[in-house]
Amino acid sequence: MDTRRLILVMIFAFSSFMLWENWQKYNQPAVPGQAAMAAVQAHGAAPRPTVNLQAAGDAPAVVSPAAAVAESFVVSTDLIKARISTQGGDLVGLELLNYREQADKTKNFVLFDAQHQYMAQSGLIGEGLPTHRSTFRRVAGPTELAAGQNELKVRLEAEGPTGIKLAKIMTFKRGSYVVDVSWEVVNGSDKPLAPHAYFQIQRDDVSPAGENAMMHTYTGPAVYTDGEKYQKVAFDDVTKGKAKFAKSADNGWLAMVQHYFVSAWVPQDKAPREYYMRKLDGSNLFQAGVIVPINEIAPGAQGATSVTLFAGPQEQAALKAVAPGLDLVVDYGWLTVVAAPIFWALQAIHNLVGNWGWAIIVLTVLLKLAFFPLSAASYKSMAKMRLVTPRLVQLKERYSDDKQRLNQEMMKLYQTEKINPLGGCLPILIQIPVFIALYWVLLGAVEMRDTPWLGWITDLASPDPYYILPVIMIISMVIQMRLNPTPPDPIQAKVMMAMPFVFGIMFLWFPAGLVLYWVVNNILSIAQQWQITRMMEAGGKAANDAKA
Repeated sequence: MDTRRLILVMIFAFSSFMLWENWQKYNQPAVPGQAAMAAVQAHGAAPRPTVNLQAAGDAPAVVSPAAAVAESFVVSTDLIKARISTQGGDLVGLELLNYREQADKTKNFVLFDAQHQYMAQSGLIGEGLPTHRSTFRRVAGPTELAAGQNELKVRLEAEGPTGIKLAKIMTFKRGSYVVDVSWEVVNGSDKPLAPHAYFQIQRDDVSPAGENAMMHTYTGPAVYTDGEKYQKVAFDDVTKGKAKFAKSADNGWLAMVQHYFVSAWVPQDKAPREYYMRKLDGSNLFQAGVIVPINEIAPGAQGATSVTLFAGPQEQAALKAVAPGLDLVVDYGWLTVVAAPIFWALQAIHNLVGNWGWAIIVLTVLLKLAFFPLSAASYKSMAKMRLVTPRLVQLKERYSDDKQRLNQEMMKLYQTEKINPLGGCLPILIQIPVFIALYWVLLGAVEMRDTPWLGWITDLASPDPYYILPVIMIISMVIQMRLNPTPPDPIQAKVMMAMPFVFGIMFLWFPAGLVLYWVVNNILSIAQQWQITRMMEAGGKAANDAKA
C-alpha cells in the first residue's frame, strides 16, 4: 500500500460518509402540517411514573384539563429574551442576544421557536393537578432584569383541587443561560399529598437551519448518568420503541442537542428521577423529560421541588459549571481523548492572540512542528519513490506479461535503493486521528460562531462568502499532488489530479475556520515536502556524479 492508495481510501471513505449523511437528511420527515399539529395539541397528557418512582400504594392519576386560550409575555435579561405562555407556564420562545441567525446576521438566534415546536414544559402528576396543558395566571411583577439586579423571578399560579394551592416559579439569572424552575404546593386539604413533577423538552426531528450534507451533526435527545455516561438517542429509535438509555437514577441530566446549542433539565444531585422519551401521535414531534417525586406533604404543610434548565450555547466551561458531564454534548465521539486537549490548547492560544482565526493558524503550525519527524520520514520516502518512478515504469513495461517477475524486480529495486514502500503510509496513519480530532473540534466549537478572522471572513462558523479560501485550498492541493510521485497508471494519475477539485467543491460549504485549517496545513506541507524533495534530488544527483 503506497501513499496514493492511502489517499484514495481516505477520499472514498470520506465521500461515502458524506453521501450517507446526505441521504439520511434527504429522507427526514417534513415539518408537520395543520392536521398533525391539531393532533399534537390533543395529546396533552402528562407522563406517568413507574412503580420504581412511586411511593408504596401511590399511583397518581393523570389528568389533562382542556386548555383555554393562552397568552404569552416576554422576560428579558442581559443574555436572553424568553417568551412564556400562560398555558402550562411553558417557555415557548428563547432568543439568544449574543448570537446571530445563520442565514440572516441582522437577527438574533432563536433556540426555542414555533417552527420546530421547540419548547421547555413542566407540570405536576396527580389527580386534578396542573399539567403543561393547564391554564396559569401570571402574578404581577417585573419582566426585565434591572441594572444591579442579579435575579429575576417570574411567578405563575394555577388552580388545584379544593384546598390545594399551586405555583410555578422561574428564576432567571444575570450572565447565565440557566433558569431554575420550581414548583410550590400548599396542601390545604385534609389528606396527605404525594405528587410528582415532570420537566420535559419538546422538539421536532428536523435539523436546525445551516446544516448541510457536507457537515452533518447530531440533533436529538441525550441522557447522562454516572453509571451509563453520555447516551445519544436517535429519533428513529424513539419512534420504533427501541430507544436505549438509563431510565432511572439518582444523578444525571436529560438534554436536547443540536449543532452549537443545547437545552437540558438538571435535577438536584442524589434526588431520585426517571427519564422518559416519547413521540407524539400524528406528528414528528418528540418529548424527552424527567420525572421527580415531591416528598409527601401533610395536611396544612407546604412542599416544593426545583430543577435547573440550561438553554444556550455549548460553551464548555459554562456547561461544566452547570452539571458533571454536561460538556459532553460537545461530542467528539471516540476521538474525545485526543480532541479535548486540542480544544484546550486552541483556547489557550486564543487567550494569548485574541482571535480565533489566528489561534487556528498557530495551532496548525504547532501540530506541524510536533509531527515534523513523522512528516519528514513520509516525505523522504515519497521523494525516493519519485526518484525511482522512471525505473518502475521501465520495469512495468518490460514485465507487463509476467506479474510475478515484475513484483520480484520491484522488491529488488526497493532493497537496492533502501526504499520502504510503506514508509510514506505509516507516518500519515499515525497523524490521521489527530487531524480528524482537530476537524471535529473546529466543527463543534460554538466559540467560532459569529467570530471574524480578517477582511472578508466575518464568521469562522459560516462558509467563505467569496470562496477565496476553498480556491486557495484547491491550488495548494494541486501543487501538493505535483510534488508526489506520478502514478505509473495513467487512469490512476487522472483520478489523483481530479481529487483536489472534488475536495474543493465539497469545501465550498464548509465553515471558513475548517477551510482555513486545511489551507494552512497544506501550505506548510508543501513547504516541507518541497524542501525535502529538493534535498533528496540534490543528494541523488551528487551520488550519481560520484559514481560516474
